[in-house]
Amino acid sequence: MYAVPIARLIEEFAKMPGIGKRTAERLAYYVLKLPKDEVAEFAKVLMSAKEKITFCPVCQSLTETVPCALCSDAQRDSSVICVVEKPKDVIKIEKTREFKGLYHVLHGVISPMDGIGPEDIRLKELLHRIQDGSVREVIMATNPNLEGETTAMYVAKLLKPFDVTVTRLAHGIPVGGDLEYADVVTLTRALEGRHEIN
Repeated sequence: MYAVPIARLIEEFAKMPGIGKRTAERLAYYVLKLPKDEVAEFAKVLMSAKEKITFCPVCQSLTETVPCALCSDAQRDSSVICVVEKPKDVIKIEKTREFKGLYHVLHGVISPMDGIGPEDIRLKELLHRIQDGSVREVIMATNPNLEGETTAMYVAKLLKPFDVTVTRLAHGIPVGGDLEYADVVTLTRALEGRHEIN
């Protein structure tokens, strides 16, 4: 149906997460309409990101500098580590401007259904950071789904021999949410995570 170069372009776009066949087709045609110099610049930016971005050897997040800016910031509290699933979760938490500790990116969660075990995520690196005894708290900020909960529980058990407190982000009803639409698990978490009104 398509000329071979167009078909290949559609195939490549369709490999991206969240991009279906129709969106891949729209993106391919969009790129083909662009002037040649804009396509060249886009390709250059892609290659530059691929060549310059690496994993921080400390927190495992994506960075251009080694270690990353957060890990090398002396103002951060190195005794608290917030464990997240993906590098973009770090950005999300940083936008709150509330967390002053360091991060650790797992690059996934334990999911036996998908064939992902503890050895497939960055747990060895987390253990290495805990072993010197300087970390007093690990905050599990994995998603509140089956895989995220499984991972949080596994990490808590893994860190039990160390003198470290493992906490979990509070979950509950979102701001602007309506009790009528909250599920039982969310309501339970909201009750468990309640606090005094000052």
